[in-house]
Amino acid sequence: MPGLGTLVNVIAIVVGSGLGLALGGRLPERTRTVVTDALGLVVLLIAALNTAEVLSADLAAAVGGAAPTLIVLGSLLLGGIVGSLLRIEQRLEQLGRTLRAVLTRRSAAAVAASPGSGTAEGGAASASERFVEGFVSSSLVFLVGPLAILGALSDGLGNGIDQLALKAALDGFASIAFAAALGPGVLASVLAVLVYQGAFTLLGVALGSVLPDAHIAALTATGGLLLVGVALRLLRIREDLPVADLLPALLVAPLLTALVAAF
Repeated sequence: MPGLGTLVNVIAIVVGSGLGLALGGRLPERTRTVVTDALGLVVLLIAALNTAEVLSADLAAAVGGAAPTLIVLGSLLLGGIVGSLLRIEQRLEQLGRTLRAVLTRRSAAAVAASPGSGTAEGGAASASERFVEGFVSSSLVFLVGPLAILGALSDGLGNGIDQLALKAALDGFASIAFAAALGPGVLASVLAVLVYQGAFTLLGVALGSVLPDAHIAALTATGGLLLVGVALRLLRIREDLPVADLLPALLVAPLLTALVAAF
């Protein structure tokens, strides 16, 4: 059922936030690191399963036996060039910083304009800013990343919720730490997750209804290699790997498949 992955993701954030509010900052750093490493290894497994779609019989029948690998390679190269020229990774990071600054400033201004004593006003401003910081910071972590897009598209395409289930585990664990440090604002981030990932799930449903199986296989295999990049970041092997700059490859893959199949 399309959307199930996002629903699981939302439930994980709600449960994690509740645990974080209850536990405070008692979770050891070493435990967080071990769990992140384990999830990184699972991402590699899912990446391998998705990348195996390069061997799809439908894709081979459409473009020839040797072409599927070249299509994935061409998609990553062309997509990477477009993404780096557009500076997608850098722009996403800048968007996060801008949102945090704007929302925090507006929250502080709104509280400052409200009536009340100085002490009460200062306490309200602090609580409001903390709520906004919790909402913005957690939302950015949950949404600004390739796994949110890849997982939601995969769910909509009917390829299962494996990627979003994995993201749910990551987000659930991260929400514990966020809620412990920043309070209930983290819970509000589930609304952003619903809207953002829901939109990409609907896009996947639309693509799945118009794209042939060969095109979907090329897109899935290309997305699998992007997941390898996600895993390398989680495992701290290449934390500076700009996976977001490679996201245009997901658009290039079906286009290249159609072009090669036409000849």
